[in-house]
Amino acid sequence: MKVIDATIIATDANVAIVVARFNNFITNNLLNGAISSLKRIGQVHHDNITVIWVPGAYELPLVSYELGKTGKYDAIIALGAIIRGNTSHFEYIANQTSLSIAKISINTNIPIAFGVLTTENIEQAIERSGTKYGNKGSEAALAALEMINVLKAIKN
Repeated sequence: MKVIDATIIATDANVAIVVARFNNFITNNLLNGAISSLKRIGQVHHDNITVIWVPGAYELPLVSYELGKTGKYDAIIALGAIIRGNTSHFEYIANQTSLSIAKISINTNIPIAFGVLTTENIEQAIERSGTKYGNKGSEAALAALEMINVLKAIKN
């Protein structure tokens, strides 16, 4: 029996992080968590991390797609915070963002870690961006690193 169980250390990895500026009081924390995990745990070199800011979560898929087409990156981390409001806008943005990112990952054959919070309120977003429930940006970075190594192991 063969088992592929990859590590998260990826010292030579090139990683792009696409961050939504909307709700940046949350996304800044997600970004800091992602960068910290890439460097401290994954041992990714500072110069191998590229950060791209976009207006909001809805713009994450397009930039992720363009990054994926370049062939320069081993993984992409998409970070955003979609907080429910009083209208149905939340559902449209959350659904399209998540579906599009999944399709792009499959079509470009590059892992895109989904670090987009979809919360009912600001308190939940704060709790998931570095307080009570950890930092989902950090978790997305770890998932991206592991996927880099899983894909390498499959190809070998």
